[in-house]
Order: sequence, then structure tokens, then C-alpha cells
Amino acid sequence: MFSSLLADSTQPVWDAPEWYPVLFDSPKNIAGSVFFWLTIALVLAFVVCAVLIKGDARKKFLKGALIAAIVYACAVGITMLALSFAEDGIVEMLFAPLIVLIAVVGGSAIALVVKRSRTVLIITGCLTGAALIATLVCMGVYYAQNIDADGYYNSEETGAQVNQLVLYVSAILLLAVIIVSGFLFDKGKKGFDSKSIAYAAVCIAMSFALSYIRIVKLPQGGSITVASLLPLMIYSYMFGTKKGVFAGLIYGILQAIQDPWIIHPAQFLLDYPVAFAGIGVAGMFAHVKSLEKAPQVQFALGAVVGSVLRFAAHLLSGVFAFSAYAIDKGMNTWLYSLAYNSFVFADIAIAIVVGVLVFSSKAFMKQVRKFSMPAKTAHASEENAVADPADEGSETVSEAAAAKDAAPANPSDK
Repeated sequence: MFSSLLADSTQPVWDAPEWYPVLFDSPKNIAGSVFFWLTIALVLAFVVCAVLIKGDARKKFLKGALIAAIVYACAVGITMLALSFAEDGIVEMLFAPLIVLIAVVGGSAIALVVKRSRTVLIITGCLTGAALIATLVCMGVYYAQNIDADGYYNSEETGAQVNQLVLYVSAILLLAVIIVSGFLFDKGKKGFDSKSIAYAAVCIAMSFALSYIRIVKLPQGGSITVASLLPLMIYSYMFGTKKGVFAGLIYGILQAIQDPWIIHPAQFLLDYPVAFAGIGVAGMFAHVKSLEKAPQVQFALGAVVGSVLRFAAHLLSGVFAFSAYAIDKGMNTWLYSLAYNSFVFADIAIAIVVGVLVFSSKAFMKQVRKFSMPAKTAHASEENAVADPADEGSETVSEAAAAKDAAPANPSDK
């Protein structure tokens, strides 16, 4: 909540978790509860219709449902964000730099789609880097003015401490692990194009909207949602872990705007961009041949790894930035952080269950394979647009007939 960044954010909050499906104490919570039950009803209606409708009518229905889902997600996100601003207010020193950072990243993506060149890449990279540095500097100033000597997060009496050095080192090392993993499990050389950027925008927007459909929200940040991370994980599966990590980074920054609990720049990195970048490796098993007949397993394994990386980021943040909360409870800092941040696994479990059901759909997998297939196969598929995307290097019927009449078949094409 934005109120967590105001002057009273230095005071401990020990309220019980809020159960959003039955919370009607404010316009924002009423809207959240309505959207929760409405989303459940829409999903059930979609499943029933998808089962009952057959043939070409199903294809038309699925296309219409996808468009409706995108519109609905945007409506939910805009409505809930507006209500959050109205009820909780904002802290300009933190909010303005984050908005500028997101705008710069979005503008850079558009610029690279319009004109991909080394010059544009250098300019957009420098602008993005400058915006990120400015954001971290503003957070550092906020920390120095409001947190450093507050007597709560840093207290000689209780022993609470914000360990800045360890926070920075943890953020850098964990981000390095995530980026290296992204490259190791994604050998494709193709960068972002208009299609991958468009899908990234849609998936990020859908995850952002779904993150407002909460089941429970914890008092010091974090919530269990209705499969809010599923669109991001599907994107990673479709377009690869490198693009997935980048999409996760952007989503993490958006989360900092939606549900900020920020006291230090390095803690911000761990709890937001780094944590959700970890979700971007969810597609790491998409090309494991031994599992190609079990896409549900490919997805589930990647989701588990992604959630472990996210959990590690929150765990380190809890230990080295929020030790005051554990001390207030009379608990070991590590045990408290382990217990508190275990909500990550409940959140991802819901996403995995829904994801397994989605990945069990042959129609869905047929579309996904168009993007998730290895580079060589994808290139062949682009050249033969009407070919079956599930069959690598396949020919159309007309092409096969023409080849048979013109010359003997080439064994290498079999």
C-alpha cells in the first residue's frame, strides 16, 4: 500500500492478513472483492463454453475470449490503480522516478521496434540506465531522511539493522544468477521484435491486473493472488527465458508502484525487479526433449524454479532489511523471514494448478509451439506459414506435390 511509504511507515504493523474476497470496508476493497468473484465467474463460464463449443466456432470463441480477457485485465488494472491512488496517496520522491523509469523503458522498447540499430540501442540503454540510477538515488535519499535514524529499522537498543552492504551484494549476485540462467536455457539469438514486445506488453498487463485479484494480503507486503504470475510464465515458455527475465524486471517495477513497501534502494531491487525477474526463467524446460510430450511438467518445473528464485530474493530482503519485524516478534530473523515469505509458494501453487490445466489444452499448445519451438524449426515455420507448427520442417500439401512432380525427393527433407 502507498501508505506504507509515508511518515508512519517506520512503525510496525501487526494487523492480521486481509482476506480480500470478503473485504468491503473501502471503495478499493469493495472493487477488489467484486473483481475477485467476477473473475471466478468469468473463468468458469469460459471453461464451460470452451468445452461445449466445437469446431470452427471454438476458434472464433477463443479469439474473442482472448480480446475480452485483455480488455477486462486493462479495466481491472486501471480501476484498482486509480482507487489505490485516491485512498492511499503517493510519495512523490519514490513514485515520480518509478513512473519515469517505466516510461523510459516503454519508450525504448517502441524505439527499438521502429528502428533497430546500434545507435538507437546505445541511446535507449543510456536513458534507461540513467532513469534507473535516478530512481535508486531518490530511494537512497528517502532512506537517509526517513529510515536511517528512525530508531526502529536501525536500533542499537533492539539490535535491528538495515545491512546495506549485504543487501547490495545479495541483489547483484542473485540478479547475476537469474540473468546467467536466462542465457543458459535460451540459446536463441533472435532479439525482441514487434510480436514479442506486443505479447510482453499484454502478458505484463494481464499479470498486473490479476495481481489485484487477491485472496489474502499480508501486513508487511506480499499477497496470494488468483494466478497473477501465470501470464508472465507463459510468456517465458513461449518466447524464451531471456525475454522472460526482461518482462519480469518490468513487471517488478510495476509491482513497486502497485504495492510498495520500500525502505532502501537495494531492498527495492530485491523485492521487486530481481524477485520477479526470477519468475522469468519459468520457461527454462520448454525445450527439454525428454519432456516434450509432457508440457505440463515442463511448465510446472520451470514455475517451481522461478518461485524459488523469487523466494530467495524476498528471504534476503526480509533478513537484511526488515530484521526489526522479527525482533518485535521475538523470533530468529532467518526463521521469521522464511515463514513470512512462504506465501510465495502458496501463490505459485495456484498458478501451477491453473497453468497445468491450460497446458493440457491441445489447441493452446498448438499456438504456443509456434513461438516456443527451437530457432531452426521456428524459421521453417515462418517460411511455411500454413504448415503444422507442431511438425518441424513440414511442407504444405501443394509444396509436397510440386516437389514430387519436379524431382526425386531429397532424403534430408524427410
